[in-house]
Amino acid sequence: MHRLFVSWVLWILLAAATRAEPPNYLVFVSNERSGDVTVIDGATDSVVGSFPVGKRPRGIHATPDGRRVFVTLSGSPRMAPGLDQDRAPADKRADGLGVIDPSARKLIDRWHVGSDPEQFAISKDGKFAFIANEDDASTSIIDLGSGQLRGRIKVSEEPEGVGVNPASGEVYVTCEEKGEVFAIDPDQQRVIATIETGGRPRSVAFSPDGSRAYVACENGGYVAAIDARSHKLLSKIQLPTGSLPMGTAVSRDGKELYVSTGRGNAIAIIDTQKNELATTVPVGNRVWGIALDPAGSKLYTANGASNDVSVVDLKSRKELRRIKVGDGPWGIAVLVKVGL
Repeated sequence: MHRLFVSWVLWILLAAATRAEPPNYLVFVSNERSGDVTVIDGATDSVVGSFPVGKRPRGIHATPDGRRVFVTLSGSPRMAPGLDQDRAPADKRADGLGVIDPSARKLIDRWHVGSDPEQFAISKDGKFAFIANEDDASTSIIDLGSGQLRGRIKVSEEPEGVGVNPASGEVYVTCEEKGEVFAIDPDQQRVIATIETGGRPRSVAFSPDGSRAYVACENGGYVAAIDARSHKLLSKIQLPTGSLPMGTAVSRDGKELYVSTGRGNAIAIIDTQKNELATTVPVGNRVWGIALDPAGSKLYTANGASNDVSVVDLKSRKELRRIKVGDGPWGIAVLVKVGL
Protein backbone atom coordinates (compact mmCIF):
# COMPACT_ATOMS: atom_id res chain seq x y z
CA MET A 1 0.00 0.00 0.00
CA HIS A 2 2.81 2.37 0.97
CA ARG A 3 4.59 1.81 -2.35
CA LEU A 4 1.36 2.36 -4.27
CA PHE A 5 0.74 5.60 -2.38
CA VAL A 6 4.27 6.87 -3.04
CA SER A 7 3.99 5.96 -6.73
CA TRP A 8 0.68 7.78 -6.97
CA VAL A 9 2.11 10.93 -5.32
CA LEU A 10 5.15 10.87 -7.61
CA TRP A 11 2.91 10.53 -10.65
CA ILE A 12 0.81 13.52 -9.55
CA LEU A 13 3.92 15.65 -8.97
CA LEU A 14 5.43 14.68 -12.30
CA ALA A 15 2.19 15.45 -14.12
CA ALA A 16 1.98 18.85 -12.44
CA ALA A 17 5.59 19.63 -13.28
CA THR A 18 5.25 18.69 -16.92
CA ARG A 19 1.78 20.10 -17.54
CA ALA A 20 2.04 22.90 -20.08
CA GLU A 21 0.71 26.12 -18.63
CA PRO A 22 -1.14 28.31 -21.16
CA PRO A 23 0.71 31.47 -22.22
CA ASN A 24 -0.36 34.40 -20.06
CA TYR A 25 0.32 37.44 -22.18
CA LEU A 26 -1.27 39.93 -24.55
CA VAL A 27 0.07 41.32 -27.82
CA PHE A 28 -0.71 44.97 -28.61
CA VAL A 29 -0.46 46.00 -32.27
CA SER A 30 -0.36 49.66 -33.37
CA ASN A 31 -2.19 50.21 -36.68
CA GLU A 32 -0.80 53.33 -38.34
CA ARG A 33 -3.48 53.93 -40.97
CA SER A 34 -6.61 53.04 -38.99
CA GLY A 35 -5.45 54.88 -35.86
CA ASP A 36 -6.17 52.07 -33.44
CA VAL A 37 -4.58 49.27 -31.44
CA THR A 38 -5.47 45.59 -31.84
CA VAL A 39 -5.15 43.25 -28.85
CA ILE A 40 -4.24 39.57 -29.34
CA ASP A 41 -4.42 36.91 -26.61
CA GLY A 42 -1.16 34.95 -26.58
CA ALA A 43 -2.91 31.80 -25.33
CA THR A 44 -5.00 31.47 -28.50
CA ASP A 45 -3.27 33.87 -30.89
CA SER A 46 -6.66 35.37 -31.62
CA VAL A 47 -7.93 38.96 -31.53
CA VAL A 48 -9.75 39.86 -28.32
CA GLY A 49 -10.34 43.55 -28.94
CA SER A 50 -9.35 46.84 -30.54
CA PHE A 51 -9.71 50.49 -29.60
CA PRO A 52 -8.93 53.94 -31.11
CA VAL A 53 -5.86 55.83 -29.93
CA GLY A 54 -5.34 58.75 -32.33
CA LYS A 55 -3.46 59.62 -35.50
CA ARG A 56 -0.67 57.43 -36.84
CA PRO A 57 0.16 55.18 -33.89
CA ARG A 58 3.62 53.71 -34.44
CA GLY A 59 6.11 52.90 -31.67
CA ILE A 60 4.48 50.88 -28.88
CA HIS A 61 5.85 49.41 -25.64
CA ALA A 62 4.61 48.10 -22.31
CA THR A 63 6.17 49.07 -18.98
CA PRO A 64 8.09 46.29 -17.19
CA ASP A 65 5.38 46.00 -14.52
CA GLY A 66 2.65 45.56 -17.16
CA ARG A 67 0.51 48.38 -15.75
CA ARG A 68 0.67 50.65 -18.79
CA VAL A 69 1.19 50.49 -22.54
CA PHE A 70 2.48 53.57 -24.34
CA VAL A 71 2.19 54.41 -28.04
CA THR A 72 3.57 57.32 -30.07
CA LEU A 73 1.05 59.35 -32.09
CA SER A 74 1.74 61.76 -34.93
CA GLY A 75 -0.24 64.37 -36.83
CA SER A 76 2.37 64.53 -39.59
CA PRO A 77 1.12 63.00 -42.85
CA ARG A 78 2.59 59.76 -44.13
CA MET A 79 5.16 60.45 -46.85
CA ALA A 80 7.66 58.41 -48.83
CA PRO A 81 11.30 59.03 -47.81
CA GLY A 82 12.75 62.23 -49.26
CA LEU A 83 9.45 63.52 -50.66
CA ASP A 84 8.74 66.79 -48.87
CA GLN A 85 7.26 68.73 -51.77
CA ASP A 86 3.50 69.23 -51.65
CA ARG A 87 3.50 67.79 -48.16
CA ALA A 88 0.16 68.20 -46.42
CA PRO A 89 0.20 70.41 -43.30
CA ALA A 90 0.92 68.62 -40.05
CA ASP A 91 -1.61 68.54 -37.23
CA LYS A 92 0.74 69.14 -34.31
CA ARG A 93 -2.15 68.89 -31.85
CA ALA A 94 -2.26 65.16 -32.61
CA ASP A 95 1.42 64.57 -31.73
CA GLY A 96 2.02 62.86 -28.43
CA LEU A 97 2.59 59.77 -26.34
CA GLY A 98 -0.64 57.87 -25.83
CA VAL A 99 -1.19 56.28 -22.42
CA ILE A 100 -3.11 52.99 -22.52
CA ASP A 101 -4.74 51.18 -19.61
CA PRO A 102 -4.24 47.54 -20.71
CA SER A 103 -6.87 46.17 -18.30
CA ALA A 104 -9.57 48.53 -19.57
CA ARG A 105 -8.10 48.35 -23.10
CA LYS A 106 -8.52 52.04 -23.80
CA LEU A 107 -6.54 55.24 -24.22
CA ILE A 108 -6.66 57.21 -20.97
CA ASP A 109 -4.34 60.13 -21.73
CA ARG A 110 -2.08 61.75 -24.32
CA TRP A 111 1.05 63.66 -23.40
CA HIS A 112 2.84 66.17 -25.59
CA VAL A 113 6.40 64.84 -25.83
CA GLY A 114 7.94 66.36 -28.96
CA SER A 115 7.40 66.88 -32.67
CA ASP A 116 6.40 63.87 -34.79
CA PRO A 117 7.42 61.18 -32.25
CA GLU A 118 8.13 57.80 -33.85
CA GLN A 119 9.99 55.07 -31.98
CA PHE A 120 10.92 55.05 -28.32
CA ALA A 121 12.33 52.84 -25.59
CA ILE A 122 11.60 52.52 -21.88
CA SER A 123 14.28 52.49 -19.18
CA LYS A 124 14.85 49.19 -17.39
CA ASP A 125 13.20 50.51 -14.21
CA GLY A 126 10.16 51.66 -16.20
CA LYS A 127 10.45 55.26 -15.03
CA PHE A 128 11.44 57.02 -18.24
CA ALA A 129 10.79 56.91 -21.98
CA PHE A 130 13.35 58.01 -24.56
CA ILE A 131 11.54 59.22 -27.66
CA ALA A 132 12.82 59.96 -31.19
CA ASN A 133 11.24 63.15 -32.55
CA GLU A 134 11.51 62.53 -36.27
CA ASP A 135 11.15 66.06 -37.66
CA ASP A 136 12.92 67.82 -34.78
CA ALA A 137 16.30 66.00 -34.76
CA SER A 138 16.02 65.40 -31.04
CA THR A 139 15.40 62.78 -28.38
CA SER A 140 13.04 63.55 -25.51
CA ILE A 141 13.26 62.10 -22.02
CA ILE A 142 9.80 61.71 -20.49
CA ASP A 143 8.93 60.91 -16.89
CA LEU A 144 6.39 58.10 -17.20
CA GLY A 145 4.99 58.82 -13.76
CA SER A 146 3.97 62.37 -14.53
CA GLY A 147 4.22 62.76 -18.30
CA GLN A 148 6.64 65.65 -17.82
CA LEU A 149 9.57 66.42 -20.09
CA ARG A 150 12.85 65.83 -18.22
CA GLY A 151 15.25 66.65 -21.01
CA ARG A 152 15.87 66.90 -24.74
CA ILE A 153 19.09 65.92 -26.51
CA LYS A 154 19.92 67.08 -30.03
CA VAL A 155 20.88 64.39 -32.52
CA SER A 156 20.95 64.51 -36.33
CA GLU A 157 18.16 64.56 -38.87
CA GLU A 158 15.35 61.99 -38.91
CA PRO A 159 15.92 60.12 -35.65
CA GLU A 160 13.94 56.91 -35.58
CA GLY A 161 15.10 53.82 -33.71
CA VAL A 162 15.75 53.89 -29.96
CA GLY A 163 17.21 51.22 -27.69
CA VAL A 164 18.37 51.05 -24.07
CA ASN A 165 21.48 49.05 -23.20
CA PRO A 166 20.36 46.54 -20.54
CA ALA A 167 23.76 46.63 -18.82
CA SER A 168 24.75 50.31 -18.81
CA GLY A 169 21.42 52.06 -19.34
CA GLU A 170 22.94 54.06 -22.20
CA VAL A 171 20.54 54.98 -25.00
CA TYR A 172 21.20 54.48 -28.71
CA VAL A 173 19.27 56.58 -31.26
CA THR A 174 19.44 55.84 -34.99
CA CYS A 175 19.29 58.79 -37.38
CA GLU A 176 18.28 57.99 -40.93
CA GLU A 177 19.41 60.92 -43.05
CA LYS A 178 23.14 60.84 -42.31
CA GLY A 179 23.36 57.16 -41.36
CA GLU A 180 24.41 57.75 -37.77
CA VAL A 181 23.77 56.21 -34.37
CA PHE A 182 24.05 58.45 -31.30
CA ALA A 183 25.04 56.98 -27.93
CA ILE A 184 23.53 59.00 -25.09
CA ASP A 185 24.19 59.08 -21.36
CA PRO A 186 20.63 59.61 -20.05
CA ASP A 187 21.74 60.76 -16.60
CA GLN A 188 24.03 63.47 -17.92
CA GLN A 189 21.70 64.05 -20.90
CA ARG A 190 24.52 64.28 -23.39
CA VAL A 191 25.84 62.51 -26.48
CA ILE A 192 28.89 60.40 -25.61
CA ALA A 193 29.60 58.91 -29.05
CA THR A 194 28.48 58.99 -32.66
CA ILE A 195 28.76 55.83 -34.77
CA GLU A 196 28.55 55.99 -38.56
CA THR A 197 26.65 53.01 -39.97
CA GLY A 198 25.36 54.40 -43.26
CA GLY A 199 22.45 52.72 -45.00
CA ARG A 200 19.54 54.61 -43.34
CA PRO A 201 19.48 52.98 -39.88
CA ARG A 202 15.96 52.19 -38.70
CA SER A 203 16.08 50.29 -35.39
CA VAL A 204 18.48 49.00 -32.75
CA ALA A 205 18.53 46.00 -30.41
CA PHE A 206 21.07 45.04 -27.74
CA SER A 207 22.45 41.67 -26.69
CA PRO A 208 21.29 40.60 -23.20
CA ASP A 209 24.69 41.39 -21.66
CA GLY A 210 24.82 44.80 -23.33
CA SER A 211 28.09 44.10 -25.13
CA ARG A 212 26.69 44.36 -28.66
CA ALA A 213 24.18 46.52 -30.48
CA TYR A 214 22.60 45.55 -33.79
CA VAL A 215 21.27 48.23 -36.12
CA ALA A 216 19.00 47.48 -39.08
CA CYS A 217 20.15 49.59 -42.05
CA GLU A 218 17.34 49.71 -44.58
CA ASN A 219 18.95 51.17 -47.69
CA GLY A 220 22.15 49.18 -47.24
CA GLY A 221 20.37 45.85 -46.86
CA TYR A 222 22.57 44.97 -43.89
CA VAL A 223 22.75 44.92 -40.10
CA ALA A 224 25.51 46.92 -38.44
CA ALA A 225 27.08 45.11 -35.48
CA ILE A 226 28.46 47.55 -32.90
CA ASP A 227 30.69 47.11 -29.85
CA ALA A 228 28.37 48.78 -27.35
CA ARG A 229 31.13 49.30 -24.78
CA SER A 230 33.57 51.14 -27.03
CA HIS A 231 30.83 52.42 -29.39
CA LYS A 232 32.73 51.18 -32.44
CA LEU A 233 31.35 49.64 -35.63
CA LEU A 234 32.50 46.01 -35.86
CA SER A 235 30.97 44.67 -39.05
CA LYS A 236 28.11 44.82 -41.52
CA ILE A 237 26.06 41.65 -41.88
CA GLN A 238 24.61 41.50 -45.38
CA LEU A 239 21.07 40.19 -45.82
CA PRO A 240 19.53 38.53 -48.90
CA THR A 241 18.90 40.63 -52.01
CA GLY A 242 15.66 42.56 -51.72
CA SER A 243 15.86 42.90 -47.94
CA LEU A 244 15.03 46.30 -46.43
CA PRO A 245 15.95 45.73 -42.77
CA MET A 246 13.54 47.37 -40.35
CA GLY A 247 12.75 45.89 -36.91
CA THR A 248 15.18 44.00 -34.66
CA ALA A 249 14.93 41.65 -31.68
CA VAL A 250 17.53 39.49 -29.91
CA SER A 251 16.88 36.03 -28.44
CA ARG A 252 17.00 35.62 -24.66
CA ASP A 253 20.32 33.78 -24.80
CA GLY A 254 21.76 36.32 -27.21
CA LYS A 255 22.66 33.68 -29.79
CA GLU A 256 20.21 34.84 -32.47
CA LEU A 257 19.12 38.14 -33.93
CA TYR A 258 15.76 38.49 -35.67
CA VAL A 259 15.37 41.17 -38.33
CA SER A 260 12.27 42.13 -40.30
CA THR A 261 13.04 42.85 -43.94
CA GLY A 262 10.24 45.23 -44.94
CA ARG A 263 9.21 44.54 -48.51
CA GLY A 264 11.48 41.51 -48.42
CA ASN A 265 8.45 39.91 -46.68
CA ALA A 266 10.56 37.72 -44.42
CA ILE A 267 12.29 37.50 -41.07
CA ALA A 268 16.06 37.10 -41.30
CA ILE A 269 17.63 35.04 -38.52
CA ILE A 270 21.27 35.87 -37.81
CA ASP A 271 23.73 33.71 -35.87
CA THR A 272 25.34 36.26 -33.54
CA GLN A 273 28.29 33.97 -32.77
CA LYS A 274 29.27 33.87 -36.44
CA ASN A 275 27.75 37.25 -37.38
CA GLU A 276 26.17 35.73 -40.46
CA LEU A 277 22.74 34.88 -41.81
CA ALA A 278 21.41 31.51 -40.63
CA THR A 279 18.08 31.40 -42.48
CA THR A 280 14.97 33.36 -43.43
CA VAL A 281 11.29 32.74 -42.67
CA PRO A 282 8.64 34.09 -45.07
CA VAL A 283 5.91 36.16 -43.38
CA GLY A 284 3.34 38.79 -44.45
CA ASN A 285 3.78 41.79 -46.72
CA ARG A 286 6.02 44.72 -45.72
CA VAL A 287 6.93 43.36 -42.31
CA TRP A 288 7.98 46.07 -39.86
CA GLY A 289 7.77 45.87 -36.07
CA ILE A 290 8.56 42.58 -34.32
CA ALA A 291 8.52 41.27 -30.74
CA LEU A 292 9.19 38.02 -28.90
CA ASP A 293 6.74 36.25 -26.62
CA PRO A 294 7.76 36.01 -22.91
CA ALA A 295 9.24 32.53 -23.39
CA GLY A 296 11.24 33.60 -26.44
CA SER A 297 9.78 30.76 -28.50
CA LYS A 298 7.50 32.76 -30.80
CA LEU A 299 8.00 35.94 -32.80
CA TYR A 300 5.14 38.29 -33.70
CA THR A 301 5.51 40.48 -36.80
CA ALA A 302 3.49 43.52 -37.90
CA ASN A 303 2.85 43.16 -41.64
CA GLY A 304 1.97 46.68 -42.79
CA ALA A 305 0.80 45.96 -46.32
CA SER A 306 -1.18 42.75 -45.73
CA ASN A 307 -2.85 44.09 -42.55
CA ASP A 308 -2.00 41.08 -40.44
CA VAL A 309 0.37 39.72 -37.81
CA SER A 310 2.48 36.63 -38.46
CA VAL A 311 3.21 34.21 -35.63
CA VAL A 312 6.56 32.52 -36.18
CA ASP A 313 7.69 29.40 -34.31
CA LEU A 314 11.39 29.96 -33.79
CA LYS A 315 12.28 26.32 -33.15
CA SER A 316 10.78 24.97 -36.36
CA ARG A 317 11.54 28.20 -38.30
CA LYS A 318 7.98 28.27 -39.61
CA GLU A 319 5.12 30.73 -39.76
CA LEU A 320 2.33 29.20 -37.68
CA ARG A 321 -0.52 31.53 -38.66
CA ARG A 322 -1.52 35.03 -39.65
CA ILE A 323 -3.91 37.13 -37.60
CA LYS A 324 -5.97 39.89 -39.25
CA VAL A 325 -5.61 43.22 -37.43
CA GLY A 326 -6.23 46.89 -38.32
CA ASP A 327 -5.07 48.95 -41.27
CA GLY A 328 -1.31 49.36 -41.53
CA PRO A 329 0.06 47.43 -38.52
CA TRP A 330 3.35 49.04 -37.51
CA GLY A 331 4.51 48.12 -34.01
CA ILE A 332 4.23 45.18 -31.61
CA ALA A 333 4.29 45.20 -27.80
CA VAL A 334 4.04 42.08 -25.64
CA LEU A 335 2.64 42.44 -22.14
CA VAL A 336 2.65 39.71 -19.50
CA LYS A 337 -0.83 39.65 -17.95
CA VAL A 338 -0.88 40.61 -14.30
CA GLY A 339 -4.44 40.52 -13.02
CA LEU A 340 -5.88 41.52 -16.38
